[in-house]
Amino acid sequence: MTNTTVNRFQRQSDLVPPERLSQVSATVIGVGAIGRQVALQLTAIGVPRLQLIDFDQVELTNITTQGYQVADLGKYKTTATREAAESLAPEISITELQDRFRPRHNTGSVIFCCVDSISAREAIWRAISAKCEFFVDGRMLGELIRVLAISPPEMRDDYESTLFDQSEAHTGACTAQSTIYTANIAAGLMLHQFSRFLRCLPVDRDLSLNLLASELVLAPE
Repeated sequence: MTNTTVNRFQRQSDLVPPERLSQVSATVIGVGAIGRQVALQLTAIGVPRLQLIDFDQVELTNITTQGYQVADLGKYKTTATREAAESLAPEISITELQDRFRPRHNTGSVIFCCVDSISAREAIWRAISAKCEFFVDGRMLGELIRVLAISPPEMRDDYESTLFDQSEAHTGACTAQSTIYTANIAAGLMLHQFSRFLRCLPVDRDLSLNLLASELVLAPE
């Protein structure tokens, strides 16, 4: 028999402040490889309100690399992710936007950017940079992960310097070479930065992890 009197968040309360978390409305832009894992991890830690933005539908290759189910094939990724999140936390309030990100969308002040092109990141950043309190961008190529987090306004110039021309980016989208384990690790690193924000700790503005080489690099201040 399940013990319904136990607070399921009790083991994380020192790491994820419940008072601050209860005030959060988080938006995940892109629910592919990294974004789906971010959404599910946010749900698991108890984010009360979540918005999912993506126009894509679940394809066969998304099962191995993005953690979707066979039964999700053909569904919008936002719908399949919402259903999975609600199975973890039925009380969560989730809004779906089956669309590309557009400046008119109301994203709130906590944004997880999980798109797969520099041009999309730049468009998102232009639209939300003046009004977000916490922004984190997850990037992945094969077994290479980069996480960029912004909380204080003075960090914004650092992030903008990473928005180079799309022609200078790695060939192919980040999902051209991906695995579910890399996506899960990337999502975990993004949520760690979010937990630092909730605890009023400095966030790491630029963190890179090379899984193959077992190298973790934090950009100097």
